[in-house]
Amino acid sequence: MLSSQIRSSFFDYYGARDHHLVPSGSLIPNDPTLLLANAGMNQFKPYYLGETVPDFQRAMSVQKCARTSDIENVGRTTRHGTFFEMLGNFSFGDYFKAETIAWAWEVLTQVFHLDPGRLWITVYLDDDETERLWRAVGMPAERIQRLGMEDNYWSTGVPGPCGPCSEVCYDRGPAFGPAGGPAVNGERYLEIWNLVFMQNIRGAGDGKGDFSILGDLPAKSIDTGLGLDRIAAILQGVDTICETDLLAPTLSTVQELARRTFPGRDGSRESVSFQVVTEHARSIAFLVADGVLPSNEGRGYVLRRLLRGAVRHARQLGIQRSVLPVITNSVIDNLSPAWPELAAQSSLITQVASAEEVTFDRTLRQGSRLLESSVATAHQQRMSTLTGDTAFELHDTYGFPIDLTIEVAREAGLKVDHERFAILLDEQRRRAKKHGRNKTADALARHDLYRGIAAQHGLTDFVGYDNLTTETRVLALISNDVIMPVVGEGAPVRVVLNRSPFYAEAGGQVGDTGTVTTNSGAVLQITGTRTGIDGLHVHTATVLSGVARTGEIAEAQVDGSHRAAVARSHSATHVLHATLRAALGSHAQQQGSLVAAGRLRFDFAHFSAIPVPDLEDIENRVNDYLMDDPDVRVWHATRSEAEAAGATALFGEKYGDTVRIVDIGDFSRELCGGTHVGHGSQAGPVRILGETSVGASLRRIEALTGADALRYYDHERHLLHELALMLNVSTGQAPRQLELVLSKLATAQHELNRISQVQRGRRAARLADAASQAEGGSIVVEKIEGVTGSELRLLAEETLEQIPGRPAIVILAVAEAGKAQFVASISHDLVSSGFQAHDLLSGAASIIGGGAGGTGSVAQAGGRDFQRIDEALMRARRAGHEVLLQSVGKGEPPVR
Repeated sequence: MLSSQIRSSFFDYYGARDHHLVPSGSLIPNDPTLLLANAGMNQFKPYYLGETVPDFQRAMSVQKCARTSDIENVGRTTRHGTFFEMLGNFSFGDYFKAETIAWAWEVLTQVFHLDPGRLWITVYLDDDETERLWRAVGMPAERIQRLGMEDNYWSTGVPGPCGPCSEVCYDRGPAFGPAGGPAVNGERYLEIWNLVFMQNIRGAGDGKGDFSILGDLPAKSIDTGLGLDRIAAILQGVDTICETDLLAPTLSTVQELARRTFPGRDGSRESVSFQVVTEHARSIAFLVADGVLPSNEGRGYVLRRLLRGAVRHARQLGIQRSVLPVITNSVIDNLSPAWPELAAQSSLITQVASAEEVTFDRTLRQGSRLLESSVATAHQQRMSTLTGDTAFELHDTYGFPIDLTIEVAREAGLKVDHERFAILLDEQRRRAKKHGRNKTADALARHDLYRGIAAQHGLTDFVGYDNLTTETRVLALISNDVIMPVVGEGAPVRVVLNRSPFYAEAGGQVGDTGTVTTNSGAVLQITGTRTGIDGLHVHTATVLSGVARTGEIAEAQVDGSHRAAVARSHSATHVLHATLRAALGSHAQQQGSLVAAGRLRFDFAHFSAIPVPDLEDIENRVNDYLMDDPDVRVWHATRSEAEAAGATALFGEKYGDTVRIVDIGDFSRELCGGTHVGHGSQAGPVRILGETSVGASLRRIEALTGADALRYYDHERHLLHELALMLNVSTGQAPRQLELVLSKLATAQHELNRISQVQRGRRAARLADAASQAEGGSIVVEKIEGVTGSELRLLAEETLEQIPGRPAIVILAVAEAGKAQFVASISHDLVSSGFQAHDLLSGAASIIGGGAGGTGSVAQAGGRDFQRIDEALMRARRAGHEVLLQSVGKGEPPVR
């Protein structure tokens, strides 16, 4: 049974039982507690928790999942993978254990026709009901095993829905391990389906099986997960997931590239490498297609680790050519009929794979040179262990994986000092942690201060969405992190109000500015607003006049023009975000932003620089859409309702049960707490200033909005007008005229260089003709005028070339811009005899208060004491004569 048939058979069965088909969610979940989607139930969490009432009580799906907790087991077992498709059926307060178990048994034995005698069941330790239900469908008691919380109490690994579970396992026979059931051997007794009886809410814990139960869910529900890879391996009669039709074409491609055959599951290093390259290729393709790009943290680091693992194992198979683009393309060709996003993002997948492989190959080469040298040194010194310091340098400086260091060392007959490596790694982490503690000590103290204010007075009542002015009371005046009863004129202060119209900086939007005027006449200039703790606004201010007092009634007034300018930038940012995703692909997600008055900065995930014509097109598209004047609508909904409506949520942002959504026409819909214009045309125009790289796979666009964009257009127009006046042409003719002028300048410069070269050649010939004949060779020592320091070297080298006979030495000096500069050039026969041009200038450099540098036949020296240039030149002359004498065996070592 092919994987496509497995999917369709599963959906046909549960569809006939009124299950609603829900498309797979993205691998990037709208859940800040999860790095990547790791289970079919991720997108249904609000239903289980009772936060949202679903439109259906029964659901089914095939969910893309990524888990890296077992990454080290890929290839070492036949069943582990970093990506898999999870078939599942779900109940939200509808059916429970009896139906779930009966249907699962029927699917396995009558739809997939598995031998009932090879099925085993595990249940939670005290779950008598589940065991009774399994026995009722025909499962004998001797093939039902009870296991503890780690194995049979399921959760996503973070606080949220959980419950006891029952796993269905398939006995693959003695060739896969000893008898005894799933409790004895998970490789032989392959877990294929997990039936989770969702009924509890878990708390925090240290691991999968170590957490507390906080209470019960609103309703008993069902979450099941049938691994497509595993059931396909059984139904297709293959040993490993890499040999199923899901991965077999990619495995075949790897075999072609390696020019050898996959040896099967023999446990060899070669077998592991074949499986790692094959399995990781699929994970890479799906992660990139869903918008994950390589980086050094978070899910980007997960992807980078997979990319580098695939390359490393490909090299171990002897594949030295580019491998990642080829194998990911095989994944795309094979799986895009079921997953169209692979084909849609094929170009990006190939680009990312290719560039990361080039980068990692460079890392491998650099690290390998150091590692090979260290191994050779260890052998020379008859050591049996590679030092932990070397392993740490490879890891820290070159990004060389520690497991690769261990592997190379083992092949060379060496061990690695793990203890020393661990100590150095721990010291590095401790230093980083200590630095972080020192850096945040003041922030923590302020946090405690703000918590005390909130405990005493309550949180800020923010009224700024509807009002720019409000009556308020001064709750606290803070100076130098101390609460003050009174603050005088001119003093900087932080102000806490019970009610505020000032928007506190959040989501990239800067805080509001304005004034607070107390009843006693004190005026405070608000220069910024931030959140002290969630819900408490802290206003940065200066007392312009009067005396501010705690407890006073005051009027708070937002600077309306500043607020409007910021709102323009924020609405423009939303449209820019939507435009980038439309133009570049859905991976171009916001990674950070600054929304300020008249300007914006937008960071987004993208692999390469955007060509200037494309950037201009993006700017035009943004402005065209804004000038169509779409309505800007703000509405509220539950989180799941917003997601169902297609609202974009930013990964890592905190959202409550009810979220605020901002629509700009039908083009942009984002979860957002910021302030916006009322109509799109109020946000424009937008002028993109440029696009740059700010990190691995991270790009930044900076732009101006509204009046600031218009002023920039005016500035550019004035510049063009000034240029046209200089060139004595119209503005329309200025670019072409400037091109002509620059072309003429380039021609003139080329001619000047030619003339300079001729003159330098003639000067070199005169210097060569005047060379002194000393015992051992020829020597030229001269102070030169009319040349720059950069020309001095060229003159010295050309002079040396024109001196007949060998050995020969040229030493030239020039005083330029208050400095003395020297160049020494010696013939190659002197270099072959062990002499260095540097030897001639060391003494001279000390006289002029500088130093000498260079190796081989040319050296340079410089110093600020140019008045002693003649003395230094004489010292260099003596050194030159001594080198010539020594070259014929009559002199002492050169003066240094």
